[in-house]
Amino acid sequence: MNRTVTKAIFPVAGMGTRFLPATKSVPKEIMTLVDRPLIQYAIDEARAAGIKEFIFVTSRGKSALEDYFDDAPVLEQELLKKNKTELLEVLRSTTMDSGQIAYVRQHRPRGLGHAVACARRLIHDEPFAVILPDDVIAADKPCLAQMVEAYAETGGSMVAAMEVAPDRTSSYGILDVETTDGQALKVRGMVEKPEAGTAPSNLAVIGRYILSPRVMKHLGGLAAGAGGEIQLTDAIAREVGGDGVHGFRFEGQRFDCGSKAGFLQATVAFGLDRPDLRDELMAFISTLGLSKT
Repeated sequence: MNRTVTKAIFPVAGMGTRFLPATKSVPKEIMTLVDRPLIQYAIDEARAAGIKEFIFVTSRGKSALEDYFDDAPVLEQELLKKNKTELLEVLRSTTMDSGQIAYVRQHRPRGLGHAVACARRLIHDEPFAVILPDDVIAADKPCLAQMVEAYAETGGSMVAAMEVAPDRTSSYGILDVETTDGQALKVRGMVEKPEAGTAPSNLAVIGRYILSPRVMKHLGGLAAGAGGEIQLTDAIAREVGGDGVHGFRFEGQRFDCGSKAGFLQATVAFGLDRPDLRDELMAFISTLGLSKT
């Protein structure tokens, strides 16, 4: 089976209600983490993993997201006139070539599985990645690139995984694995948001996936699952007995930028990682007189 992954789906149809009133007029994916929008971090990670085709599952009110990837000739000309070549290169890196990017609409919010299924006609019979922009992962080697390397050996389907506190397992899809040793872990079962005390492990599925095209077929026959939504986890679980599913314990730090606290934590962490910002930011933090009490 083909193990070359060149297509990625970005489910970005959510309304971002946890960030109101900011998201009243600005898509959450355009909100900036330091000086780049969340979606740019996801795109950069996909490019680093060899992705060539980018599929966005959007909804009404996401036109700013589409405009972000378009040419900005007036702004380019202004930067050229002022000889701001570095900024011009940054700007041009955000532009997606014609034919490289596609948009499909999810008309009703019916869950992550339904959002992924909306792109089924663009996937055909080949493996594909799914990236959730809310999950921003800081890593020396981008998370999806790590997964693509491992996937070349395992095939089947693969999900990024990380350990979470036992009292947080009810907020995630949780893996039941044959062994907890190594990075690529053979999965024997998956449970979406298990009730407290019933989780088979504390290994949670994080927003990076490499999936067999059969997952699309499974999604087409699924009934609503946890929360009354079509769950991607339920479709992936059907692959456990086929070519198999692996959980991949990635190297890096994940930030949940779908929450306000996670977004703020990521802003501080990414700011401190920037040589041009670190000293000034550290000096400011030291003036706050923070303590553990």
